[in-house]
Amino acid sequence: MRKFFVMKIFFLTWLLWLAFGSTPVYALGCEEFVCNDSADLGCFQNKRSCLEAKLNETKDQRITLTNTISIINGKVEIQEVFIQQTEAEISQLEAQIGDLSQRIGGLNLSLDRLTTLLIERIQVEYKQSRVNKHLFFLTTNSANTFFSQLKYLKEAHLQTALAMQRAEAQRLAFDQQKSSKEEKQQQIEKVRERLEREQNVLAKQRNEQQFLLKETKNNEAVYQAELAKTLAELSAIQSIIAGKGSETEIGTVNAGDTIASIIIGASVCSTGSHLHFEVVKDKQNRDPAAYLQSISPLWNNEPDSPFGFGGSWDWPLFDAARITQGYGMTYYARVRRAYGGSPHTGIDMVSTSGDARVRAVQPGKLYRGSISCGGGNLRYVRVEQSDGLNTYYLHINY
Repeated sequence: MRKFFVMKIFFLTWLLWLAFGSTPVYALGCEEFVCNDSADLGCFQNKRSCLEAKLNETKDQRITLTNTISIINGKVEIQEVFIQQTEAEISQLEAQIGDLSQRIGGLNLSLDRLTTLLIERIQVEYKQSRVNKHLFFLTTNSANTFFSQLKYLKEAHLQTALAMQRAEAQRLAFDQQKSSKEEKQQQIEKVRERLEREQNVLAKQRNEQQFLLKETKNNEAVYQAELAKTLAELSAIQSIIAGKGSETEIGTVNAGDTIASIIIGASVCSTGSHLHFEVVKDKQNRDPAAYLQSISPLWNNEPDSPFGFGGSWDWPLFDAARITQGYGMTYYARVRRAYGGSPHTGIDMVSTSGDARVRAVQPGKLYRGSISCGGGNLRYVRVEQSDGLNTYYLHINY
């Protein structure tokens, strides 16, 4: 009976090993990691690894509003642990600096005493060294007294040498501890700067968290409808750049020529009025902000921050622009996962005055095109520029 019980325990243990593998603690839940703020930094790292593993599992699931909210909540939790880890690191460094300060104070006091003693011994030995040994021999009462005094002088010389060695060793120890303290002080300044950056990231994540909840109002149906449009738009754009759109050559255009107009209101694969402007070279997207000249647009791309422009091209709108979304991993790409994890490939904008006209930013050959998108027909124009770039203008009429 006992043998059967042991075998049963062994079998259950084997099943647990198969289920959890070499890191069963993660399977127990990340709440198992209770980290001391001033102790083991590895605990924080393990907790972050656990949370990141759970977050990756969530990212692999189907894109839903609930799933998206869970992801941003997970990112906030990971960032909070990262900040706790950094604060614990600062506490450790502060304790080490305090300990080094005490050591340096003790070494400095000891070094002062040794220096005083060494000076005294050197002064005595100097005075003794000035005595003529032959004269000293004549003034002593006996040979025994002379040799005793001579032995004393040698011993005094040896003690002086030892005092010098101790003083030098103490000085080296003092310099080493002082250097260690300076390194720790430089290190703690860098960690404090890192903490400030991490706190800014957390503030941004929490802002995005609140923005997402406010914007979606926990409406899964609306979220899925918008997701379907943005995913269809991305697929259509990728097909256009791959040369799969139906295009007609119109002729040459100059910079500033009117080539289209923005569709007013919602349209195929679009939730509202805007021009989607793209720059492409060798079938690869480029950031349009690097080519457009610097202006002071209105910003309507919350919760993303404004960004700069570094080129010389005129804008594709006749009036100053209102930016609704930038290029890259924007809020919609990063948080809402509007493009299935891919970046936003252009800049979305409208005219501040409501002027719907669209103009060519550079001279080149104009093409009018269309492609199927979300059950409709998405219209666009393309300008094949002489500089080897192609510019695309989407959600327009011509």
